Amino acid sequence: MAAALVLGFLLGHPWPVVAAALGVTLAWHLFNVYRLEHWLQHGPPLDPPESTGVWAMLFEQLYRLKRAEWHRKRRLTALLRQFRQATAALPDGAVVLNPADQVLWFNVAAARLLGLNQRQDIGNPITNVVRNPALVTWLRGGDTSQAMPLPSPVDETTRLSLRLVPYTPEERLLIVRNVTHLHRLEQVRKDFVANASHELRTPLTVIAGYLESLDEETLPEWAGAIGEMRRQSSRMQSIVEDLLTLSRLDAADQPAPREPVHAAELVEAVVRDAGTFSEGGHEITVDLDRELKLLGDARDLRSAFSNLVVNAVRYTQRGGTIRVRWFAEDGRACFQVSDNGPGIPASHIPRLTERFYRVSPSRSRDSGGTGLGLSIVKHVLNLHQATLDIESKPGKGSTFTCVFPADRVVRKAA
Repeated sequence: MAAALVLGFLLGHPWPVVAAALGVTLAWHLFNVYRLEHWLQHGPPLDPPESTGVWAMLFEQLYRLKRAEWHRKRRLTALLRQFRQATAALPDGAVVLNPADQVLWFNVAAARLLGLNQRQDIGNPITNVVRNPALVTWLRGGDTSQAMPLPSPVDETTRLSLRLVPYTPEERLLIVRNVTHLHRLEQVRKDFVANASHELRTPLTVIAGYLESLDEETLPEWAGAIGEMRRQSSRMQSIVEDLLTLSRLDAADQPAPREPVHAAELVEAVVRDAGTFSEGGHEITVDLDRELKLLGDARDLRSAFSNLVVNAVRYTQRGGTIRVRWFAEDGRACFQVSDNGPGIPASHIPRLTERFYRVSPSRSRDSGGTGLGLSIVKHVLNLHQATLDIESKPGKGSTFTCVFPADRVVRKAA
């Protein structure tokens, strides 16, 4: 512009020359702006326009930024491709849900197990695709920390296990696993236990009958053997009866009925039976809330309560104290059995409800236990949506508490 001004003064027309220079400069800038816009929209990312001055510097800086972005996109594309290949290779289905349970993404296994379609189901609620009332209840208010069994909507014979994992504040991952094989194995186990128990019941009854008919006075040399056979036969019959009870509870696919149960009277009957079993060897105290009733199955509840009280009698030394309580706490109903027996080491407590699990096998056999009592208790409580809390210290005794939810509790007055 200074050169144009000097030239203009030399020619005697300074302002027209300056105006012409300004027009040329503006045209040059507009031309470079056009080249920049065309390169950003349509040009190859690694072939910037050539220019001079400030535009050359600007093109160089933009070229570097665009090259870095291009390399970053290539890396992200490669990572996305690897992620898709990895999720496609997963045997378990994976479905990404938003807070409204709408499907955002799913892998190949989920499409196969749940019958999802990429074009139709993206953006739709999962409950519209997998139409099952149990799934709706589980997603909207159930305990999603626990796996949920579900038949596959594609094939009713395929059994699925669903888990819901939150991984961002706005998204959750639904993991779908095919557990058909495990379900069949579990069914085979249940059928075997039930059938074997039924088959054993008849011969055991016959053997026990013949043993009862034997007269120990006429066979004094066999008195000890006959008595031992009677005890072992009785123990085997108890095991068979407990196995049949467990098979029946295993086969129950619905929660326990909601029939009113006079729990206080039921507990009193259980304590009377336990007193007979104790033969006066223990001090059993009872604390009952007689206005507190329970909605459930009286037969199963009596079986569970009886197992807990009889266990306390069986494993507490003679002269020990046992306390039985039926009370309300925070709107829930609690059945509690406490004793001052030998107690249970903490390492054994998580496994106490396993079938045939024994803290001390020899001691359990001597006391006549079958090793199935607490397993029966756990199954009965599960059918009543209740929990079993166990507290114990070696040398201090144990406390077993059955906690029933508030929706199964009623007051007799009401």
